[in-house]
Amino acid sequence: MNLPDLLPSGWRAELAPFLDERATAALGEFVAREYTAHTIYPPIEDLFAAYRWCPPEQTRVLILGQDPYHGAGQAHGLSFSVPDGVRIPPSLRNVFKELAEDVGVVPPASGDLTGWARQGVLLLNAVLTVRAGAAASHAGKGWEAFTDATIRALDARRDRVVFLLWGGYARKKAALITNPAHVVLEAGHPSPLNREGFRGARPFSAANKALADGGRPVVHWDPRAGTAAG
Repeated sequence: MNLPDLLPSGWRAELAPFLDERATAALGEFVAREYTAHTIYPPIEDLFAAYRWCPPEQTRVLILGQDPYHGAGQAHGLSFSVPDGVRIPPSLRNVFKELAEDVGVVPPASGDLTGWARQGVLLLNAVLTVRAGAAASHAGKGWEAFTDATIRALDARRDRVVFLLWGGYARKKAALITNPAHVVLEAGHPSPLNREGFRGARPFSAANKALADGGRPVVHWDPRAGTAAG
């Protein structure tokens, strides 16, 4: 499996300078074996959904997750998001609570965040695949270098990108962002197990202020609006 070949052409070109060819080939072989031998999430057609929805030149916000959901029907290639009709996970419920308090968006009944992705919000996990029922089973297999390359590629762009880094794991990635054109907004993880540091952080209004200050369009944070806009 040649992973760059599965990427949209714009991302393939952007990532090329930041990817190690040998390591990427080894990752592709691992991923191909896993999809053949096990039930892997997300489905392979959704592997690069985040990239498909957000061409690099349109990406204005990155929200970094760690690992895809490992339950049946949950992961569809966008961090924190689940398809319409799937029960909203606890972390995403907390995101929606903060969304309501921050920018007044009534919590959606659906956990599908495609409406954000359509507006240039790259919903990226650090690891893009997982075995069914086995959280973090593909951590340390090479995806981290691939997604770090994505962050580095965005950092190399001149147009402002706002990086929303939630939780200790994501916040470590701030070291990859060195271009002063961009803005990093850190907060605690939205997991219910984390009792402080996320609620009250007001990341959505802060992201829009940073975008406006950088001359970029703001995000309409109601995911239903982005979906309807198509």
